[in-house]
Amino acid sequence: MKLGVVIFPGSNCDRDLIHVLENVMQQEVKVLWHKETSLGDFDQKDCIMLPGGFSYGDYLRSGAIARFSPIMNPVIEFANSGGYVWGICNGFQILCEAGLLPGALLRNANQQFVCRNVFVTPVTTDSAVTNALDRGRAYKIPIAHAEGRYYTDAKTLKQLEDNQQILFKYCDKSGEINEAGNPNGSLHNIAGICNVSRNVFGMMPHPERAAEEALGNIDGRFLFDSFIQFQGRAEVDVMDDLLR
Repeated sequence: MKLGVVIFPGSNCDRDLIHVLENVMQQEVKVLWHKETSLGDFDQKDCIMLPGGFSYGDYLRSGAIARFSPIMNPVIEFANSGGYVWGICNGFQILCEAGLLPGALLRNANQQFVCRNVFVTPVTTDSAVTNALDRGRAYKIPIAHAEGRYYTDAKTLKQLEDNQQILFKYCDKSGEINEAGNPNGSLHNIAGICNVSRNVFGMMPHPERAAEEALGNIDGRFLFDSFIQFQGRAEVDVMDDLLR
């Protein structure tokens, strides 16, 4: 499995993500520049990752200009053909702007940039990112955003709930989903979602900032472990099918 990290003008979490994927998770990583028009040799078992930051200075709206970068055409095609795409913070915003995920990320309810540790809990384990996580457990993962308040219309919200597309919700340190644990006013405390096909993921918290003992927190590493384990099982299943 390869992981591609897309770098846009204004990305500032790309090196953090690359470091964790390569040096902590021991995965093969390929850097992709925003002007590229092809993903090269990536296939369905691989994953394209959109990191956090302030792509194009967050002009117009966060992610609104990055959505039109040349690289996004093959990223959209890759996702629509079943390839895995994972957006973190600004990456989540870009995925919503590109129509790969429903809804939008609005200005925080307090109208301020929020940068601190928060707690999230997995709402479902039916996804590559959450399959190895414990439902009800509070995972401490940092956020750093001014436009992280997830919003969508009532019809789409019902679809997200009915299809178990809500991956994470903000909670308190005991795992209770409540207003006190919501750092930005997100609708229903939503911190991360996936698409209907469950191959595109978006989340505002930064797991790459909580993946090493030296930082005093490895809760984010569990998310990367979950994805890698899921993909490993999928590759074994494919090999078993070929050998039958």
